[in-house]
Amino acid sequence: MDAMLVVHMQVGLLGGMPKHDLHGVVDRINRLAARVRAQTGKVILIQHCGGTGDAFEPLTPGWQFLPEVVREAADIIVPTTLNDPFAGTDLQARLKELQPDRVLITGWATDFCVDSTVRSTVAHHYDVVAVADGHTLSDRPHLDALSIIRHHNWVWSNLITRRSIKVAATDELLP
Repeated sequence: MDAMLVVHMQVGLLGGMPKHDLHGVVDRINRLAARVRAQTGKVILIQHCGGTGDAFEPLTPGWQFLPEVVREAADIIVPTTLNDPFAGTDLQARLKELQPDRVLITGWATDFCVDSTVRSTVAHHYDVVAVADGHTLSDRPHLDALSIIRHHNWVWSNLITRRSIKVAATDELLP
């Protein structure tokens, strides 16, 4: 059984610079999530909770999940305040209860929250699949978004770990 983490796909991410292939990423997240649910897996949405006045302040429009991201009643929501969704949350307890064979990781932003999630999930002793075309970010002042995505996919596929880590495109994961 798979668990799928959807990291910070919230309205607040729409501010600022455009996100690389956002509509494609959302489509791929939705297709993978449907597959995970159909195989009795669990989709876990990681929801960033910012401070007062922040673009992700709880109960404000920016805090809401993107309306294009398909959610179902059985999905689990884990609120976070940091890049690492295990820090100060019940994510570890939820995953321990589910006992997934592997954890698929998608979301925003590749170089911050998604990277922290990949590394922390491996450190918490889970086999990880980083979905190569399932994460996004904006161009940074020093590097374009596509280069950052390629770089992180390469780094994740070369991490030294005692658990399995695989970087795979959506089409490789869907039959």
